[in-house]
Amino acid sequence: MADPEALECAFRILHRRDRSVHELEERLRKRGFGEAERDHAIESLVRTGLLDDARFARARAQSLAGRGAGDALIRYELGEAGVASAFVEEALRAIEPEAERARLVVARRGRGPRTARYLSGKGFSDEIVAGVVAVGGNGELG
Repeated sequence: MADPEALECAFRILHRRDRSVHELEERLRKRGFGEAERDHAIESLVRTGLLDDARFARARAQSLAGRGAGDALIRYELGEAGVASAFVEEALRAIEPEAERARLVVARRGRGPRTARYLSGKGFSDEIVAGVVAVGGNGELG
């Protein structure tokens, strides 16, 4: 049975925003809950569907993509949150393709070196950046 205090703390943490299992475990650890207390609380939340890494990955990937992130940045952020690579890849397949997201950025910012640097900094692949930013290019990838 889950420790009521650990479970209540976990509810408060999840009330603010969805978290990965790893993130929640770290937050509970930092608040002084022991391993058994953390494990029981997390197990209870996973069992009831309130804590779900696949759902977290899809929502986080969608949010990051909506703010102009490329696949590499999304992979990095989800990896930092402790999400399993299978869930990361599933989440990436569920969002708009990276090339389309890059084209939207180029449409807003224009083509050129500054946009290329911006896209690279947002985690877009070199191939995507070269394909959509090339001056005079049509934005099509070969």
